[in-house]
Amino acid sequence: MDEADVHQAEAAAGDMEVAAGARIVVPVQWARRGRVPERDEDVPEPRPRGRIPRIARLLALAHHFQHLLDTRVVPSQTELARLAKISTARCTQIMNLLVLAPDIQEEILFLAPVCKGRAAITEKKLKPVLATLVWAEQRRRWAEVKRQRL
Repeated sequence: MDEADVHQAEAAAGDMEVAAGARIVVPVQWARRGRVPERDEDVPEPRPRGRIPRIARLLALAHHFQHLLDTRVVPSQTELARLAKISTARCTQIMNLLVLAPDIQEEILFLAPVCKGRAAITEKKLKPVLATLVWAEQRRRWAEVKRQRL
């Protein structure tokens, strides 16, 4: 509280009688001086070593492609394939990843980085999962694929 605040408080209390033993409570805000220590959230987590699995990158690309189509940035999947310099068949293969059940997509997007060698889950291993549009069947087949890779 600075001097002006004290005078204002005295003027406001000037007309009031204060009983003996009364307590006056004044809110005080303490300011820290010097350097504020870093909080845990300010420190970035170390990046995991390795590379993002190819299938995860392709699924993210499929979502990006779909966004471009939904917002009409690109008028058609054929035009999208032309701009991406891939065949229309390859564009369709990538876009077909979007028919996977949402929980399977999430698992794919959060697959552990590949440190060396090939990724455990590949497009080829996903073909039986993509062969059906029924999510319950996809989940059963996905569980099989995950079991085989272990």
